[in-house]
Amino acid sequence: MTLVVAYVPRPEGQAALDKGIEIAKRRNERLIVVNASPNGNTGDSAYVDVPDFERVQSLLEQTGLDVDFKQFVRGKNAVEEIQELVESVQASLLVIGLRKRTSIGKLIMGSVAQELLLTVSCPILAVKAQ
Repeated sequence: MTLVVAYVPRPEGQAALDKGIEIAKRRNERLIVVNASPNGNTGDSAYVDVPDFERVQSLLEQTGLDVDFKQFVRGKNAVEEIQELVESVQASLLVIGLRKRTSIGKLIMGSVAQELLLTVSCPILAVKAQ
């Protein structure tokens, strides 16, 4: 089985990553961490830059798990990328991070987490950032 973590370089992404590693170790499952910036925008705050990519990659290598870190910037939106990955690997679980947002923030920016919760076919664990 494969567990997928949707990662962004923010506290909610780190919370999802930490919980995903914990669960994958407990279940002895393959772990795929995915970063997908909206519409392939490398300037977006969701995009993992080189130093953070190397930090996460190093952390994953230390887990002893079968891991893969994928970064998509192909022009699709983040939900489509994550949804396609979850379906292609037949994920047993998707782990996402949540953060508090204002009503106006949700209205203007939308919510990747909300859309994933409503559309992804596998179980989802939503982890709140500290």
